[in-house]
Amino acid sequence: MRVFAKLTGVELRLFLREPMLVFWTLAFPSFLVVILGCIPAFREPSPELGGLRIIDLYVAIAIVLVLAMLGLQGTSQVLATYRERGILRRLATTPTRPAALLGAQLVMSLLTAIVSVILLLLVGRLVFDVALPRQAPGFAVAFLGAAGATFAIGLLVAALAPSGKAANTIGTLLFFPVMFFAGLWTPREVFPDWLQRISDFTPLGAGERALQEAMSGHWPAWGSLTVLAAYMLVFGVAAARLFRWE
Repeated sequence: MRVFAKLTGVELRLFLREPMLVFWTLAFPSFLVVILGCIPAFREPSPELGGLRIIDLYVAIAIVLVLAMLGLQGTSQVLATYRERGILRRLATTPTRPAALLGAQLVMSLLTAIVSVILLLLVGRLVFDVALPRQAPGFAVAFLGAAGATFAIGLLVAALAPSGKAANTIGTLLFFPVMFFAGLWTPREVFPDWLQRISDFTPLGAGERALQEAMSGHWPAWGSLTVLAAYMLVFGVAAARLFRWE
């Protein structure tokens, strides 16, 4: 456990040495909420949204944005680069196993996501009076489910990509469609019914729905949690089988 804690600390320090990465994962989601909240129409209750404001929806959307950036672009690129440069191969010759480094990277990403989410919730509440999650246990379950599904996909990208640049390219290509279905450009709540049904079967569409339900005081729909669990299981098993340490 001491070795694992040290590895996690090293990964955190390496992360903090990348100012652009820190900005995009910790600060940018909150800035995005502030920018959108400055649009007067986004602060007006909408009958189409059941009396909610658009800014109320964008807090949950920004949360899944954090997970997409970390899982699909950050973690996958870092792990593929470690393998490409032989870091994992050299680590295998020490008492510390490569799997410990993989776990440390995932824990670091999860801790980063948690800090970013706390900032998002505080900014939403203090600046725009967005309600904090009314179903706290359900919110935690939805967040962990969405994080697990996204990181599992990122691990599969890292397993298949031949280099760090390739992992970044694949992650970027995946980022735009999954964030479209999560409602980044248009909230999924205003999607046509058929598009909402498709969105419910995507990892971050299901994640955004589960988070939104928990924030409004309801336990996340079991359908959304099942979709997230399925992505974790299928992509996690595939990543474990295909991941190459050398």
